[in-house]
Amino acid sequence: MLSKSLAVLASAALAAASPVARAHHGKGGPGCGAGRPAPTLPVNGGERELAGPGGLTLKSIALGHGIQNYTCSEAGAEPTATGALAVLYDMTKFYPGQGPESLTIEQFDGLTSSAINNLPVPLNLNDPANIALGATANPFPADAPLAVDGISIPFAGHHFFNGEGVPQFRLGSIDLLAALADRIPAPEGADPGPDNTGTVAWLELDAVEGSVGASLVYRVVTAGGTSHGCAAAGDDSTAYTAQYWFF
Repeated sequence: MLSKSLAVLASAALAAASPVARAHHGKGGPGCGAGRPAPTLPVNGGERELAGPGGLTLKSIALGHGIQNYTCSEAGAEPTATGALAVLYDMTKFYPGQGPESLTIEQFDGLTSSAINNLPVPLNLNDPANIALGATANPFPADAPLAVDGISIPFAGHHFFNGEGVPQFRLGSIDLLAALADRIPAPEGADPGPDNTGTVAWLELDAVEGSVGASLVYRVVTAGGTSHGCAAAGDDSTAYTAQYWFF
């Protein structure tokens, strides 16, 4: 069943809000017990939705904060996506109804916008004053929680593209190598990020051979991440945040 509740961005400093409904899919996961509602995968309300996980069990919900990378063959060309780098934070316990630290759904879904608009990208950047120049060869800093909206979200792991160009997620017992299964545009009114470039799509990513701990992951409730465009040949990076749901 679909709940038609509206998830309004939590930060009062943000002027725009993105509608995010919830769809009841799959079984309960971490933090779910007697009397606790199972977290429900967001639905973006567009022309088409991502297929749900069926009977798979939720493993974790992570907040990803990092950069989307692009390259431009020449000025005026269409940017080509070349991967992403993000630090992952375990936000599962903050989902409504899971325990004493739970947030409202509005606050929970607002964390991606709060993080991208109020916090620096948690990566080792070539130039912290110019995210477009991307991250260093050793992009991940020391493990640390993410402090946002008055809460501390525990460090969980990393998202990167490996040497074969395959998206990979490492957090806890999960080491997921992913292949794109489906994508849909972010909802109308989704947060375009601090550079106002636009919002990256919602994705379903299936696990491929070599993965352990999870069968698929969804990238939803995205903020920012679209390329700055091709003013000249070269590389370009843009800040983004997202919820990642692992099943």
